[in-house]
Amino acid sequence: MHLRDLPHPDPGVPDARTGGRFLLWLYRQQLGGQAKALLWGVVHTGAVASFPLPVGVAVQAVVDRDGGQLALSGGLMAFLGVLVSLGDVMLHRSAVTNWITSVARVQQLLARKTTELGSAMTRRVAAGEIVAVSTGDLEKIGWFVEAVSRFGAAALTSVGVCVALVVYQPALGMVVALGVPVLALAVLPLLPPAARRADAQREMAGKATELASDTVAGLRVLRGIGGEELFLGRYRSASQEVRRAAVRSARMWSLISAVQVVLPGLLLIAVVWYGVRLAVDGRIAVGELVTVYSAVVFLLYPLRHFEEIAMAYSFSRPSAKRAARVLALTRPAGGRTAVQGTPDGDLHDPVSGLTATAGRLTAVVCGDPDAAGRLAERLGGHPPEPDDGTEPLPSVLLGGTPLDDLPRDAARGAVLVQDKDPVLLSGTLAELLDVPASGPVDRANRVDRQDRVDRAQALAAAQCGDVLTALAQASVDDSGDPMRSRITERGRSLSGGQRQRLALARSLVADPTVLVLDEPTSAVDSHTEARIADGLRKIRTGRTTVVLTSSPLLLDRADQVVFVPSGKVAAAGTHRELLGTHPAYRAVVTRASDDTPGRPALAPDAPTPTQLEETA
Repeated sequence: MHLRDLPHPDPGVPDARTGGRFLLWLYRQQLGGQAKALLWGVVHTGAVASFPLPVGVAVQAVVDRDGGQLALSGGLMAFLGVLVSLGDVMLHRSAVTNWITSVARVQQLLARKTTELGSAMTRRVAAGEIVAVSTGDLEKIGWFVEAVSRFGAAALTSVGVCVALVVYQPALGMVVALGVPVLALAVLPLLPPAARRADAQREMAGKATELASDTVAGLRVLRGIGGEELFLGRYRSASQEVRRAAVRSARMWSLISAVQVVLPGLLLIAVVWYGVRLAVDGRIAVGELVTVYSAVVFLLYPLRHFEEIAMAYSFSRPSAKRAARVLALTRPAGGRTAVQGTPDGDLHDPVSGLTATAGRLTAVVCGDPDAAGRLAERLGGHPPEPDDGTEPLPSVLLGGTPLDDLPRDAARGAVLVQDKDPVLLSGTLAELLDVPASGPVDRANRVDRQDRVDRAQALAAAQCGDVLTALAQASVDDSGDPMRSRITERGRSLSGGQRQRLALARSLVADPTVLVLDEPTSAVDSHTEARIADGLRKIRTGRTTVVLTSSPLLLDRADQVVFVPSGKVAAAGTHRELLGTHPAYRAVVTRASDDTPGRPALAPDAPTPTQLEETA
């Protein structure tokens, strides 16, 4: 595969049962590239290994004063030099290509898994571990995939050299053939402790990365309570633990490197000593001794690759284990039902008993923001994983079909959940709103069947007029076009209310079958909130919309209000009805205690807070 062909059309389905199986699967996905790298590796190392032959012939030619043999050996060395250069260049190109393509494959797998699980991923895997897999672990996995071809070429060439030496000079060849396997296997007892130390270092590094991510994410809160120094001390302590673990790991690998230098040196001394005795006795010629000596010196080169592959595997195995653990996460059912198009109908949550009628605006009052967030995630097809090993909660039903049974694309196209703290990616406003419409083209209950919601309609409904004006004034190209204005990472250049409204506009442009909004107006003023409520009701007419809120301005515009305290539906009706008949609901909405002495019940025809505000 060429780099210009990236990204992969389909990264495949990984074998994520263990880290070793994942590495093997990754290797099998690029057998062609590995075969090419192995071929060029054999050309390179084979040419290097062949140098002792013309060198020995040249020495013997000088001893015998044979000019023809000397010229022949010189031409052979020149030819081998060309092969060494060509093989080295092409081996490097092929190995690096394998490294990049394998890393790109894992990146695509991680991206696909992220889109499949959504916000449920960070509840099942620590954010620091995901960051570690997406950064440092990819480099180590790619290193192992790259080193395999070089190791294979070195192993094949070493076997060939040993066999050639036994045939060329049996006495010295047997010494070399018996000594090389001993040298290659001598470091095996040291690999398990080295791997354990590398695993400990990786684990500590992952914890330090997670701590750093949490500290950065909560830096504003930490500064508010004066706790930044405390967390800085914790991170400093964690980083020192990582440093000490890295030093312990480096000491073990230094010992392995030392063994790989000392033992081959002893073999070389033994071969020279025995070869000199044979030469003195006249049993071998001087040129043959030089050839054998040069071959033994060459064998020190592939032994370095043995050390590299051992180190690469020890470092990549925990990285592959973490990557496999992330890639093994699945949706509860994984899409068992083959559905044509996007399903439609009532949205029902069997856990809470909530039912959002198709084509209507349903407001949900929980009273607890965390409970509302969990309910929103469940409505979006992300049920929480049980921690006690019990059976997972039943899936939300859309038109009678469990969301967990739908294919991923169908489930994502059916329900869109906007979090209470939506994320705006960096880029222009036009890029932010350039999202595909996920709902069906023709809905039976849709008012306008010809056109989908366009950007202008969505921005108007979300009351983004002042945001567009501010972006137009801040346009970097002086064009005055707000669509060309850039939004910084996570929308840091915008206020909380502006971010909420732009996120709402993006959700409206997506035009999903079911739109779930978790506190979409918590950061805007009451006047803007009232206009957003009117715009939302108008633009989502005939479409299923669920708003989790306790704002009277939004509740008064809803077709139906459902009160869900403690995770179960307690009452349902209109906002006015619940205000007059349900004290607990009234307490949540008006922020007052439901047992306030002397507080009269609100008559059904009494003015609502919205009406009082509009009258004022």
